[in-house]
Amino acid sequence: MNTSAIVPISHVVDLSVKPDVTPFFDPQTNTVSYVVKDPQSTACAVIDSVMDIDYPAGRISYTSADRIIAHLETEGLQLEWLIETHVHADHLSAAPYIQSKLGGRLGIGEKITVVQDTFGKVFNEGTRFQRDGSQFDRLFKDGDTYEIGTMKAFALHTPGHTPACMTHVIGDAAFVGDTLFMPDAGSARADFPGGDARTLYRSIKRVLSLPDEVRLFMCHDYGPNGREIRWETTVSEERAHNVHVHDGVTEDEFVRVRTARDATLAMPDLIIPSLQVNMRGGELP
Repeated sequence: MNTSAIVPISHVVDLSVKPDVTPFFDPQTNTVSYVVKDPQSTACAVIDSVMDIDYPAGRISYTSADRIIAHLETEGLQLEWLIETHVHADHLSAAPYIQSKLGGRLGIGEKITVVQDTFGKVFNEGTRFQRDGSQFDRLFKDGDTYEIGTMKAFALHTPGHTPACMTHVIGDAAFVGDTLFMPDAGSARADFPGGDARTLYRSIKRVLSLPDEVRLFMCHDYGPNGREIRWETTVSEERAHNVHVHDGVTEDEFVRVRTARDATLAMPDLIIPSLQVNMRGGELP
């Protein structure tokens, strides 16, 4: 990871802006999707939506997405953005379906092209599969800003889990994708193609350089040790208590722990359909 190429967090985090965040938990994939609303208007964004799949039967459905759509319609919200924090390997995106119903622009990190090139070869995709990110409306570069109503959001490139991972900071809230988990669960795996534990450590430290009060929203939670599912924490809680990367853990220590942990993990159940669909922006191959 060439840290000199990374834009520093020079944007002022406006802690006075407190977006209304509504979570939607999918128990099949342990994914948390979010509706992020501007408190000053009806504008909102949907982050990391889920398309349901019955994998053995080869059937897809939209129950999870329809819950989000119903919420937006009931609350009278205007969908401006559909954000994917990265190319997920454990669930399928419902972004095109929601977009077809409610509009909005679909965005992902610009390094989606790296993922498309890598897995285009893995899945032996033909020349019709475009590897330029053109399936998305916006490819975010590190430090890019965008608006959700009156709120200004900015995107941070936080690779390590995948090359295309982005953290989206909106007021006092940050949506970290799979970069971080809740403090008692640690961090995301870094053994997928293009992943790297050392890069992940540096990305996590970048997220944890945000103000202590910033709310952090996870993309997944698995309820370790039988606790109830949780998805919200803060920068200060992660710095104090994260079991993999709390303050004082060195990069080399993290890499040893992360690498050893990754060696024990099985392939995600939905990795094959997820990657094929998600690298296309949620469209079916």
